[in-house]
Amino acid sequence: MKIIDKYLLKSFLITFTTVFVILFFIFILQSIWLFIAELAGKDLDAITIFKFIFYYSPIMVPLVLPLSILLASIMTFGSFAENYEFAAMKSGGISLGRAMKYLIVCSVLFSGIAFLFANNIIPEAQYRFINLRKSIIQTKPAMAIGEGQFSKIGTTTTIHVEKKSGENGSFLEGITMHMKKGEFSTVTTVIKAKKGVLKSDESTNLLQLDLLDGNYYEDIQPKKFEDRDKLPFAKSSFKKYTVTIDLAKLNGASEDGAEIVNAYNMLNMSELKYTIDSLQSSFNNDVLSYSENIDKTTESLTANAVVPIVNKVELPKSKKVSGDLMSLFPSDKKALVVDVAKNNINNTIFSLDGYKTDLEFKQNNINDHWIGYYDKLLVAYSCLLMFFIGAPLGAIIRKGGLGLPIVFAILIFIIFNFANTFGKKLAGQDAISPFIGTAAGALILTPFAILFTYRATKDMGLTIDLDWLLVPIKKMFTKQNTNSLPGENITTNES
Repeated sequence: MKIIDKYLLKSFLITFTTVFVILFFIFILQSIWLFIAELAGKDLDAITIFKFIFYYSPIMVPLVLPLSILLASIMTFGSFAENYEFAAMKSGGISLGRAMKYLIVCSVLFSGIAFLFANNIIPEAQYRFINLRKSIIQTKPAMAIGEGQFSKIGTTTTIHVEKKSGENGSFLEGITMHMKKGEFSTVTTVIKAKKGVLKSDESTNLLQLDLLDGNYYEDIQPKKFEDRDKLPFAKSSFKKYTVTIDLAKLNGASEDGAEIVNAYNMLNMSELKYTIDSLQSSFNNDVLSYSENIDKTTESLTANAVVPIVNKVELPKSKKVSGDLMSLFPSDKKALVVDVAKNNINNTIFSLDGYKTDLEFKQNNINDHWIGYYDKLLVAYSCLLMFFIGAPLGAIIRKGGLGLPIVFAILIFIIFNFANTFGKKLAGQDAISPFIGTAAGALILTPFAILFTYRATKDMGLTIDLDWLLVPIKKMFTKQNTNSLPGENITTNES
């Protein structure tokens, strides 16, 4: 390694370390702020709070590491270009590509570390963080419910509390609960109570909420399809009503109260692949089972009423029926056949609606596991991507320090993060492929990384020659303007 390589590497690593530490603490403080309201005033000891922050910290690394590499590379190479150090290197026969040689190796090492971190450390940290939070909620039950806001409990219940008081915030006032039959269904039950008391037992996974002096409203789902348009409902008042909240649904723990182990973000790639195979196999079996159930239901509905009638129908000798099929049935049996057909269709539609909701939930769960799988690879690739964007961009803009580099870094990072978040959301809803959704930001920025690297190594700058596109357009408009000018007839009188 030559002196110039050591100088470049030292400058980059010093800048990277400084930027990483600053950004890491900013992201941690911003994220922990979300839990400050739940941690403050709960009589938690310093060790528990330290564990809470320590276990949550690794989750920020996939965000901070690529941004730090991007900003450090822009600042380092921008400073070299601004101080004409690159000009001195080029005069000595050292090209930009040669100057980036060991920094590329360093970025590859960062990518490997990021992958090992995402695949091993983050799942373990997530496991410990959520289990710690579950333990805190069991000992401090009010942490499960925020004051003055809607808190989601599991997938079917949302609760709003106006005020919390008493020891550990166990006494609640102004309670409103919205409950659904399923995750994707509408709210069917509303409970309002003036007061409530939270109770918990550390030996179980259940949280008990005693509601006092309130009202209960519920939309009733009629068994007959034609009665649903009437929108029947039931309401009642109560002096005391007990609601049991399952902490397993709140945090993803096992039903027997054991530790949380089944969240997809707590698994490494091999565990995710095994889980995905199991979920996909179960999904395929469910599809087959549901189709068989519909066939059996249809068969049972028609076996007793329609089949005996069909067996008595005499078909034409040509075995071809023209016109209305109902003309083959006796007049006194046509109404029965139509009723059975209608009931069969309604039951099939009702079954398909239920099966569709269940299958959509299971498919979204599979997609979430695929997103977790690809996300670990994306963390490693994003480190390389940000370097190949930042380094040539810094050499092109020729600005170091904390001014323009931060503007470019934030703009690029916002595009990258927004595309990834939006893509993962669509992929989780099965709108696009999980791979495309997870890699959306990388797919958008990779062409720019290639373009910047090419133009920086060729000393072409950011100016792009568009004359091949603009000149023909200008000529076309100029020609049209010339043709549109009114002609002038000039008459000269010679005397």
